[in-house]
Amino acid sequence: MTDRLATCSCGQLVVRTRGEPLRVSICHCLACQKRTGSVFGAQARFPADAVRIEGESKVYARIGDEGSTGRFHFCPTCGATVFYRLDAVPGVVAVPVGAFADPAFPQPEVSVYEVRQHSWVRLPDGIEHLD
Repeated sequence: MTDRLATCSCGQLVVRTRGEPLRVSICHCLACQKRTGSVFGAQARFPADAVRIEGESKVYARIGDEGSTGRFHFCPTCGATVFYRLDAVPGVVAVPVGAFADPAFPQPEVSVYEVRQHSWVRLPDGIEHLD
């Protein structure tokens, strides 16, 4: 079984995952662009019982385009988002792929909100497109 470690920039907030992600995806929505400071967000979803969280976090709750709430947990020291929970997907914890700092992390299988995708972004072959 694969164990992975995700952390904030200063290392105070830690997420430990066990097993493979349920889904790895790319989101092009404007909220993910603002949250990450990049042109898309990449995240991995894990069953909540396969996730252990250590350290203190602050929470930012955001209502998404479709009306459901996401609760983004970030480090109060360095500000990095390390995990979040979506009301629309109970029992799951999402972790930004970059928080793992692992270039060998599995590539995304799904791409969403492509209507907001920057024209120069190229996606992996075979990725599923949902919009």
